Amino acid sequence: MEPLKDVKVLAVTVYLAGPFASMNLARMGAEVIKVEIPGKGDPVRGNGPFAGPEGTHAQPKTDSDISTRFLKRTQGVKSVTIDLKNPKGKQMFLDMAKECDVVLENLAPGSLRRIGLGYEEVAKVNPGIVYCSISGYGQTGPYKDKPAHDPQIQGMAGLMDINGEEDRPPVKVGFYIGDLVTPMFACYSILAALREKERTGQGQYLDVSMMDTLVSMMFMENLEEAIADGQPLRTGNISRTAPTGLYTAKDGDLSLTVTSDDQWGRLSRAMDAPELLTDPRFGDYVSRATNLEEARQEVQRLVGQYTLEDVLKRLEEHDVPCAPVRTAEQVMHDQHFWDRGSLIPMLNAAMDGPVEGVASGFPVKFSGGELPTIEGAPTLGMHNEEIFAKYLGLNQQDIKELREENVV
Repeated sequence: MEPLKDVKVLAVTVYLAGPFASMNLARMGAEVIKVEIPGKGDPVRGNGPFAGPEGTHAQPKTDSDISTRFLKRTQGVKSVTIDLKNPKGKQMFLDMAKECDVVLENLAPGSLRRIGLGYEEVAKVNPGIVYCSISGYGQTGPYKDKPAHDPQIQGMAGLMDINGEEDRPPVKVGFYIGDLVTPMFACYSILAALREKERTGQGQYLDVSMMDTLVSMMFMENLEEAIADGQPLRTGNISRTAPTGLYTAKDGDLSLTVTSDDQWGRLSRAMDAPELLTDPRFGDYVSRATNLEEARQEVQRLVGQYTLEDVLKRLEEHDVPCAPVRTAEQVMHDQHFWDRGSLIPMLNAAMDGPVEGVASGFPVKFSGGELPTIEGAPTLGMHNEEIFAKYLGLNQQDIKELREENVV
């Protein structure tokens, strides 16, 4: 099944947010053409280690070696090289954009516009284009020109203020959440814009901001109420309003959820603790929220009497949401994720088989069939001849001359 088989994407993407959006569109069957700087490419290409025919090493051993970070982020994408600052390169980009449905970029705001390849210029040659820009702070507003990567966005968005322990400094999330959640909004906004184009024939410009994305996610919680009440926003592994969170058994940690009165009742029965229901401090949701620390201490006292296996068995038998807290290494070796395809072998398009490492798969199953098996990440300019012939009608001699002029 290839739901986006007829969608063509021209991508000027670097680092993580843009490439992740590109990769997810490619996973759905779109043809995604990644435009890179001749001789350099995406800066992530230079960040080792590198994997290729001779294994994984700190430095490249062959021309087919690719950064493992690039391998993770660029599955199924085709690489071409064009100097977009060269007049010939600029025209090549515009000619390709005429044939595409989407332009996707995540450079610093205004970078493509300043060289004549912004939305206005592309829309002149292709009025139906959906042009999506991903940036840290957005294309407008007082912060738009500030340089940013995910750690700065987590700080500016206030995410670090609500993450960590109350008496400890702010803490960032342990993966690049802004770089990875924002492209998801970009992808389904692109699909919505394409759907709108089907009805109206008109393309449009999409301004996607990492900071806006994180702020909109954060305020799905009732943070304004906690701020007004003077409650601490950083509560570590425990919920702000319920004894949901991390607890320690005799030989390990578990996470359990007890937000509703019904779940509290099931917890009481699972732990043979009827006093949880008769104690007026814990009688209902509001009482438990008011006496949160006492409720937490009581739950910890009960959980701490058992081994992890025993307490999980008790909780599961009474349908109390719970799970052991596992290491990343345990998850990496859990066959569940390999069977479902959320973890997959890492692929280098210059090689027949997988290379050492773990790549992320697509975490959704479609009843209509399997998504296409996509190629691994490409070497720099790997698809120049294929793409330039298909979109620009260039032959090998044409490309050779462009290469000699440093255009590609």
